[in-house]
Amino acid sequence: MLTSSTPHLLGDVRITRIDEFASDAFTPERLLPDWDPAAVRRHASWLVPGSLSPAQDRVVISVHAWLVEAGGRRVLVDTGAGADKDRPGKPLFHRRSDPFLERLRAAGAEPESIDTVLLTHLHTDHVGWNTRLTDDGWVPTFPNARYVMPRVELETMMAAAPDSDRAALFRDSVEPVLAAGLADFVGPDGGEVGGFRFQPTPGHSAGHMCIALDCGGGTEALFTGDLMHHPIQIYHPDWNSVFCERPDEARRSRTRVLDRVAGTDTTLFTAHFPESSAGRVSRDGSGFAWRFR
Repeated sequence: MLTSSTPHLLGDVRITRIDEFASDAFTPERLLPDWDPAAVRRHASWLVPGSLSPAQDRVVISVHAWLVEAGGRRVLVDTGAGADKDRPGKPLFHRRSDPFLERLRAAGAEPESIDTVLLTHLHTDHVGWNTRLTDDGWVPTFPNARYVMPRVELETMMAAAPDSDRAALFRDSVEPVLAAGLADFVGPDGGEVGGFRFQPTPGHSAGHMCIALDCGGGTEALFTGDLMHHPIQIYHPDWNSVFCERPDEARRSRTRVLDRVAGTDTTLFTAHFPESSAGRVSRDGSGFAWRFR
């Protein structure tokens, strides 16, 4: 059974993964259509079994949030898939009931103690625990938090057809936050919110952003959202996931970020990598390499 991970200590900042669930539902080619078994074979020694099944026919992904504690603040980056959400077109996320809030409490944080929720983008598996179902309908899970999101993401969501999956996601996971007056927005050029820096990385979605935090002592945390879904993409940044809405932009954003962080004291906190979900990027000839930490 999943439990909250061992905290990462970077400078004055404590960062803990709050697990929702892990899955091997995807074949490699389903998640990453450019998957090349021959190219992946040389990485099998470290990908198997934590990130790739022993038969190399299933990739392992994780769905989780990151709890960031610093200076008396408690910040949650992305909120997973949520519970009781109707997602008939996405069976992996349909009407789940994972003990996410219990795991958050086990990490020492009550929902009421979260003061900020930062959202890299507004897809199903990143905004689900924004709200919870009560007898009165959907209400914000973190009633004392400001929910900060890219404005472009909200505009795209609100422009969706009323009967679309995206419109349903808006109604149960975003609209209640807006109605409660808890939402703040970041413009298309990004910006700083309480020391966190929203950095535009469009491609996976129109307004997708990574979120950076200086942690002291020259260290940096970078929350990558869906810039990447699997560690093999460090070695093959031209491989998009099937979920990337703007493929060319996604490749450019991915390569730009990897080039910036490679060889620096930046720890990437990913949204879907398995194992520890966190690590460092180094240079490998003209490309990049990955090391879990």
